[in-house]
Amino acid sequence: MITLYGFGAGFGLPEISPFVTKTEVQLKMAGLEYRKERAMPPASPKGQLPYIVDDGKSIADSTFIRAHLEARYGFDFDAGLDLGARAQAWAFERMIEHHVYWALVGARWVDIENFAKGPSHFFDGAPPHLRDKLREDAQFRVAENYLLSGLGRHAPDDDIDLACRSLLALSVQLAGKPYLFGDKPSGVDATAFGALAGILTPFFESKLRERAEQFQNLTDYVDRMMQQYYPEFAWVPLRQAA
Repeated sequence: MITLYGFGAGFGLPEISPFVTKTEVQLKMAGLEYRKERAMPPASPKGQLPYIVDDGKSIADSTFIRAHLEARYGFDFDAGLDLGARAQAWAFERMIEHHVYWALVGARWVDIENFAKGPSHFFDGAPPHLRDKLREDAQFRVAENYLLSGLGRHAPDDDIDLACRSLLALSVQLAGKPYLFGDKPSGVDATAFGALAGILTPFFESKLRERAEQFQNLTDYVDRMMQQYYPEFAWVPLRQAA
């Protein structure tokens, strides 16, 4: 059986990491049996989560995990999409993972109040004399990566404006459809759901979340995906959380 390693539930989400969520949803899409274990990034072959162990082989990075699942189990996550749609799906996936994701990181890690409420607790189990230093170092590294991503170089609110252009693109693509490319979910839906749920969770207050809430079809999409792939999870739709 496949073992998926992730962070686990938290922040009002069934899985803290958008990338682990992506892989878990794709495992569900493919109908593959798996078990899930908690892990921290240093345990991964690439120092990041998710990673899976399948028949003794470790595969890290959600994109390479997807490729492994398609190759080994013969499941096509983009079945029904023509070549042009597959190209568009790849472009949307890159936009989500290299733009929208970093906006989420800024809201969680760079915002002082959200960091204190959320990611800082990753270090609660550290020895007391090291705890504050570990938190400070981790936040600094993430903030540095946020800067290197490009979004962190902009004036306050400008990064949100740029992220919302990507949210608008997703909203336009989704218009009139239950999923990004039609009546059935494809691989990119797992990616979009992971990032959007991470932004829309009521656990964090942020300008990014406030702006994302304005795209009604995106909030409905997250509710729909949550019900489909995590029906047992007590997700609180934003319209009920207010």
